[in-house]
Amino acid sequence: MANEPIRSILIVGGGTAGWMAANLLATRLRRLPIEITLVESPDIRTVGVGEATVPAIRDYFKAIGVTEAEVMQASQGTVKLGIEFRDWLRPGTSFFHPFGRYGVDAFSVPFHQYWLKRHMAGDQTPLSEYCLPTQAAMRNLMLLPPEQPANDLGVFDWAIHFDAGLFARFLSQRARDLLGVRHVEGTISGADRNGENGRIASVTLSDGRVLEADLFVDCSGFRSLLLGQTLDVPYEDWTHLLPCDRAVAMPCTHGDAFTPYTRSTARSAGWQWRIPLQHRVGNGYVYSSRHISDDEATATLIASLEGEALAEPNMLRFRTGHRTKVWEKNCVALGLAAGFLEPLESTSIVLIQSGIERLLAHFPDRDFDPTLADEFNRITALEYARIRDFLLLHYWGGQRDEAMWQECRALDLPETLAQRIRTYQGSGKLPRFEWDSFQAPSWLSMFAGFDILPRRYDPLADQFSNQELAGSFEQMRAAIARAVGQAATHEEFIAGTCAASAAQYAAPQSALHSA
Repeated sequence: MANEPIRSILIVGGGTAGWMAANLLATRLRRLPIEITLVESPDIRTVGVGEATVPAIRDYFKAIGVTEAEVMQASQGTVKLGIEFRDWLRPGTSFFHPFGRYGVDAFSVPFHQYWLKRHMAGDQTPLSEYCLPTQAAMRNLMLLPPEQPANDLGVFDWAIHFDAGLFARFLSQRARDLLGVRHVEGTISGADRNGENGRIASVTLSDGRVLEADLFVDCSGFRSLLLGQTLDVPYEDWTHLLPCDRAVAMPCTHGDAFTPYTRSTARSAGWQWRIPLQHRVGNGYVYSSRHISDDEATATLIASLEGEALAEPNMLRFRTGHRTKVWEKNCVALGLAAGFLEPLESTSIVLIQSGIERLLAHFPDRDFDPTLADEFNRITALEYARIRDFLLLHYWGGQRDEAMWQECRALDLPETLAQRIRTYQGSGKLPRFEWDSFQAPSWLSMFAGFDILPRRYDPLADQFSNQELAGSFEQMRAAIARAVGQAATHEEFIAGTCAASAAQYAAPQSALHSA
């Protein structure tokens, strides 16, 4: 049977999700006769799903043909080498989650096993001393990974912070001007379904215009106009596992160090982000409404601002989880329309990115073979669950004594997370599961930061004596110190590569930052 190819795609909603989809779809499908239309309402404020990203965002830039410098200049961007976690273990403590590795592996034995051996022998040197991006970040320095690193010490990555509204504006202009995406402004008043197969046939705007398409991409935010409301796909709620259900955000002027990293500070009923941009600092308190009132959370945030507030507090309510199906019939949801995992590890944008890539990898024809949607949904559910487990470890690992934190420590953990913890505590092994978003070094940084140590180290680490390891470890620290000594300050890097123009300072504010 001959294929009946897709001829039209309608993206419902703009913002980060909609315009990311428009750019990548238009770029990858440019040799096919497919019309791509994006419809958005000028009257509905989008929720900016991120001011912080993970390194995968740079793969997206490459895929659509732009550079990091272009994006950062257009969106007041800064560097992100990782996340500092303050007061998470207990008040007064701090650790860092870098985008890089620790030490140098040897004879197929991971470095941290040698570090564990030295630690058990009495060496109290923190694991963080053996990570180049951590040491650079903590000194507010920036250096780019070498193209051909001499060893594992040079294997690291970086991401960016940006103004989500400016990023969407940059993508919008590019999609319309360079890629031929049709842009329609209007408020959707309803959607019609095909009476025979139940698929979405069209959406109707408030002024009576009707927009038809073969494939619909729902980027309508928490409202989930097509997937949730029209197709009635239920929502899998994870609030019982991840306690926070609200956030209050407020930007301010600079008054602290110009850090090349995100800062996350634990609070009594949640945590607070700090994200430095070129023109302002993004701040927010993500919290559990069962443990603190909106007024108290807002007051806590305002009292901790490092500079003058640049906007009124912006409140947001959310439910962590995802739609039980993210692809149903001829509709695929992206971003908040698909689900939401709180912004603790900057995963909102990478979930948009992976969703678009997954759609392209399972791109249908007008027959919409259900096996494509089934596999798409299977992978998507795994990806959300893996990230959920990583986020949950942050709450479970904290030893603070407030009620919310005590409740998190008492949770009945998902077996996938419980297995990871058991495996690491038993032997220091870091298992890799299908569709893991976070690699072994990320899990290791959390275990080390929360003082979760194995009962034993890998016996293969005995290939080196403690004396041999001591000399090798000293050489690693010296190599890292030399590299850090050649790094530029964060300010110097921004000024020399991607400083934004003054005209961009009147930027739209994003409502929820992805710290």
